[in-house]
Amino acid sequence: MVTTSAIPDAVRALYPFTPQSFVTPHGARMSYVDTGGGDEAVLLVHGNPTWSFYYSRLIQNLAPELRCVAPDHIGMGLSDKPADYPYTLATRIADLEALVAKLGLKQVHLVVHDWGGAIGLGFATRHPELIGRIVVLNTAAFPSPHIPFRIAACRWPVIGPLLVRGTNGFAGPATWMSMHRRKLSAAEKMALLLPYDSWANRVAVNGFVQDIPMSPDHPTWKTLQSVSDGLPQLKNSPMMIVWGGRDFCFNDYFFAEWTNRFPQAEVRYLPDAGHYVLLDAADEVVPQISEFLLTD
Repeated sequence: MVTTSAIPDAVRALYPFTPQSFVTPHGARMSYVDTGGGDEAVLLVHGNPTWSFYYSRLIQNLAPELRCVAPDHIGMGLSDKPADYPYTLATRIADLEALVAKLGLKQVHLVVHDWGGAIGLGFATRHPELIGRIVVLNTAAFPSPHIPFRIAACRWPVIGPLLVRGTNGFAGPATWMSMHRRKLSAAEKMALLLPYDSWANRVAVNGFVQDIPMSPDHPTWKTLQSVSDGLPQLKNSPMMIVWGGRDFCFNDYFFAEWTNRFPQAEVRYLPDAGHYVLLDAADEVVPQISEFLLTD
């Protein structure tokens, strides 16, 4: 497990935070960034295989005026990586719920990406009274029959875990497949891969992949359907959809679903940006998102 003290200087320069820790209801240590001030908090929820580093630049842009809270899901980033944790959507939502309660957050703006959409909006649909503004970044929070072959292959028995955990065949390729406008710098790539340097440390990367519900008989289908059914509760929350059009996973099918469900949302569609839209198009979208979240 990577500790804060073990972060290389090149990564620390991009991630200049001192994370705090919280013990989840299942007894694992969750690392989270909590920085900035004010009565409102921005809750930034990452997906797979990223961690709170994904939001570093946005946090630095917002923190002078808004409190920013960015957890690392259990098994991800700087959090504990237990072999026997229940790595399911229901547990992820409950962990986030417990963190928000522990911090006593009374008004929460959300930024969600990838699996963070189902997790963050799962929390939001349970607590709509807490939710202010919402930023949606290449994600889903509803069941879908669409899955790329390369991700489906990572779910195959035996072969899937060997790819994901044995060869780092999920987090590794994501560093180039998720970008299109530019390449990650050496330090950015190092940061994204830092927590996932061994079979043991990739347990949750594999767990996320296995937890994708592709049919109603999957244990997580019901949870995800419940999140989807609850989304109308958020129709009065101002929303911005920022979408990379060159996403190999969350493609225009998902973008259309979001705009259909939330026709009032502000939309920033970037046809040449990839799945890691917040990194790929940072110079363009970080100021836009910051302006949206700082609007009274």
